[in-house]
Amino acid sequence: MPQSPQSRPLDALAVTTMLVLCLTWGFNQVAIKLAIHDIPPLTQSVVRSLIAALLVAAYAKWRGQALFKRDGTLLPGIVAGVLFALEFLLIYRGLIWTTATRAVLFIYLAPFFVVIGSRWFVPGDHFHPLQWIGLVLSFVGMVIAFGLPTPASDPHQMLGDIMMVGAAAAWGATTLIIKASALNRIGSEKTMLYQLVVSIPFLTVAALAFGERIGAMPSPLALGALAYQAVWVVSVTYVVWFALVIRYSANRLSAFTFLTPLFGVAAGHLVLGEPLTAPFALAVAFVALGLVLVNRPR
Repeated sequence: MPQSPQSRPLDALAVTTMLVLCLTWGFNQVAIKLAIHDIPPLTQSVVRSLIAALLVAAYAKWRGQALFKRDGTLLPGIVAGVLFALEFLLIYRGLIWTTATRAVLFIYLAPFFVVIGSRWFVPGDHFHPLQWIGLVLSFVGMVIAFGLPTPASDPHQMLGDIMMVGAAAAWGATTLIIKASALNRIGSEKTMLYQLVVSIPFLTVAALAFGERIGAMPSPLALGALAYQAVWVVSVTYVVWFALVIRYSANRLSAFTFLTPLFGVAAGHLVLGEPLTAPFALAVAFVALGLVLVNRPR
């Protein structure tokens, strides 16, 4: 008897796809850094969302999807879009007050929010004790790689940390809404369009409110980094991610995202020449062991 998509374990195709997605998202962190001197962060988010919305809509139309059909997804789609905008707003602005290292650890509390929330919103998908141990081991690997955050040194840093936890909660809530609402019955392209179309005005207002401006013509490198984000990361990999969320266990998929910051560190080393710390290999081993436990059959 086939398992319900609520708790379906990851097969070889899903695991391979998640590795590609995490590698892509790790390089996305480098792409943002490469463009940030010419194109401010929230402005990057607005532009990439605009480009991606046009590309995803064109692809959906080419496939013959009825994007404006009444299917009961309007309300959850709007909520998912608001959460999508909130997540990136909190991340980009929170980085002003807290460090990138602290941000990574707090953002990647998201899988815990997904696993805990699934007990109420996706009752068919919950972790047994060994899987919880695997999830914790993966997070320990993150701590080894980036260091345990010390107590906030000032109120502004604490505010930045809280914003990152809020971003993690928004990310987790978006995943749960897609899994538990009518959004799990439609194409992932339409799910992506809800988030892009709803988030664009929010992010635009935020960019203007915080005084972001592009002072001169961005360099070819910055434009290339922005194109990578818009065309590949948002238009393709995010759509694939939402398709996976519908078809497989959201808990197991979320645990795989612990690989993303590790790939980001490796990408920073290869592209930007950033140093690798000695415990990095140990961190990778902890994350890998945790993922093995998370994905073991019951």
